Amino acid sequence: MNKTMGVTVMAENAVQRQTILSLRETIARIENGCPPAAMPTTLAPDPAGFRREGASHRKALPLGIPPLDGALKGGLPLEGLTEIRNAETRDAGAAAGFVTALAVLYQQERKSKGHLGPVLWISQALAAREAGHPYAPGLKSFGLDAERFLFVSARTVKDALWITETALSVPVFAAIVLEIRGNPASLALSESRRLHVKARAGKVPLLLFRQAGEEEASSAFFRFRIRPAPAGERPLPDGSVLCGSIGHPAFHLLVEKSRAYASHDIFLEWNAHDRRFYPIDERRNAALQTNDQPENPVDPLSASAGRSRGAQPLGRLLAFARAS
Repeated sequence: MNKTMGVTVMAENAVQRQTILSLRETIARIENGCPPAAMPTTLAPDPAGFRREGASHRKALPLGIPPLDGALKGGLPLEGLTEIRNAETRDAGAAAGFVTALAVLYQQERKSKGHLGPVLWISQALAAREAGHPYAPGLKSFGLDAERFLFVSARTVKDALWITETALSVPVFAAIVLEIRGNPASLALSESRRLHVKARAGKVPLLLFRQAGEEEASSAFFRFRIRPAPAGERPLPDGSVLCGSIGHPAFHLLVEKSRAYASHDIFLEWNAHDRRFYPIDERRNAALQTNDQPENPVDPLSASAGRSRGAQPLGRLLAFARAS
């Protein structure tokens, strides 16, 4: 009896190992952009509304930075949901600057095709009270066409979601920004899935700006965590720098969710004149990684709102062609 049970357990273990190996091979092929032999290259939409397409069929806006474009499988999505978050309120300014830079890129892409390219920014009132409203002269100096910028302040998250879904049904915006505070219960996985489906159906890029929020399950294509980075000195036309000056805005970008397995920790700076990102040189990059921790760290306040307990850390995430 014991011998028979031992043989059965060994057989089950062998089957499990074979299944795991098969799954690993399938995942590796998907990550490399090569669908398995048994998988058709073009798949019909599923009942939930997600289009299961190969990476080559997704419309993307290249950023011109090979490591980042590689992690994003070609660039920023031109339709669907992308999430940007900062972990602490003191980093909200840097995250807002990064979101504004993405809005500039989307606006330029839309205007290059002859469209007006308006940008809609929807902000929860609580988020605005904590970090302030967008400032029109600042947006203009950042490269955004402020005359084609619309700002809406919503009292509650539910109001913000309703406005966002309504705007997604009108495909005239170059980009829509939804700014919320923390991790409210009214914006969970099911709500993010609905927003993602509507954004893809309307062919509009939707940027979910989670101010002082924790990482949690989301249907977004990608999620970025933004922290401020020290700016360099302002460059001069002759190639030198102006000593004691403050140069272009700099960002510490961590790609938390993508289709690439390797973690991407990148330092970028935004050139408003050229309207594009530039990678910070390797020597300064290494120095920034060494000095990235604050001299006097403090315990951050809880970022969750509307929930009985905080969101659980997710660790390293992989986003496959089909969101779930």
